[in-house]
Amino acid sequence: MTAPVFVVDELVLDAPTFLLEGPEGRHAVSVKRLQPGEAVVLTDGRGRWSEGVVEAAEGKDRLVVGGLTAVREEPVPSPRITVVQALPKGDRGEVAVETMTETGVDAIVPWSAARCITQWRGERGQKALGKWRATAREAGKQSRRTRFPEVAELASGKQVAELLARADLAVVLHEDRDHPSEALATAELPARGEIVLVVGPEGGVSPQELEQFAAAGAKAYRLGRSVLRTSTAGTAATALLLGRTGRWS
Repeated sequence: MTAPVFVVDELVLDAPTFLLEGPEGRHAVSVKRLQPGEAVVLTDGRGRWSEGVVEAAEGKDRLVVGGLTAVREEPVPSPRITVVQALPKGDRGEVAVETMTETGVDAIVPWSAARCITQWRGERGQKALGKWRATAREAGKQSRRTRFPEVAELASGKQVAELLARADLAVVLHEDRDHPSEALATAELPARGEIVLVVGPEGGVSPQELEQFAAAGAKAYRLGRSVLRTSTAGTAATALLLGRTGRWS
């Protein structure tokens, strides 16, 4: 089994040992119950990481890690995959963030689509965004990633269109069988750069939004014959793209 991952604010290794404390130390000692001799990975979540070995557990929240390797940096993946995720109902947004992170998405942009029932406003919106970011962090650790996905601020339709206009491949997942769309499985993919993929709400992307995104250079694509929920479509599309681009090789 691969070594568990723990997040540190700054990965500066200027001593023979590193003291992991606070919430991460508590998780290592009291939840994972790590013992001397077990391997761990320390990362800043931004691609820099080092592997070490547990030397001791102190109290309930302090882990002493030694034998740390030189800090390495994971290359920035290419093509980069960004999913624009319309706000789902309830906790389905966190489910989408969790599974997309585990799959390997690079960035997630929450989007307040015209047909979204859920709306993020004021303090409630900031709290919801904080949950998405915390979910991405925890899912990144669970899936042994050292470069966690960025979770952006809530985007409007205009901001999504601007993001699509800059992409090397701009995709809008669209399930309407009466709307002309190509299969994402056969789309021509860029070898590098950025793929931006829009996942609409349960009610679908509105005709006005489709026109706006098409004007920005996006095309409508379908995943398959079945219609996925908004909380699972992004994960399925990310997996397809990771396989087709060779990033899962």
